[in-house]
Amino acid sequence: MNLLDILDEQVVLIDLQASDKQGVIEELAAALKTSGKISDLDGVLHAVLEREKIMSTGIGKGVAIPHGKSDAVTELAGVLGVKKEGIDFSALDEQPVFLFFLLVSPPDVSGPHIRALAHISRLLRHDSLRKTLINAESVEEVLRLITEEEQRNIT
Repeated sequence: MNLLDILDEQVVLIDLQASDKQGVIEELAAALKTSGKISDLDGVLHAVLEREKIMSTGIGKGVAIPHGKSDAVTELAGVLGVKKEGIDFSALDEQPVFLFFLLVSPPDVSGPHIRALAHISRLLRHDSLRKTLINAESVEEVLRLITEEEQRNIT
């Protein structure tokens, strides 16, 4: 699994405008729709928001990985958003969230979805990467930082 298999310049947002959980999810899903990676915005929003009702996907240390399964995709799709000021996302550690990876996969496929969740969690355990991503000034810088971190951590 390599994050750049699902992330490109169309689906990296370094200046999220939303100020609450639902707004962030809507903004991220809209980027997936605009990029052509999903076919049904409402279906994706429903899937992700329903999953979020079960338990917050704010995993702590400033990171959230909202995700869901939907017929709106034929393969795993993702988007990364950065909110430099952070927002309340009901994270497990009750701290603000700055980095958001929204993932959507087809309903009948679990492997890539689970691998992506684990991969993102593993990569973002490093304080230095989280901080540099939050402070990145461009989409290109974000993609470069992820590439460098993945090269250092090839498993």
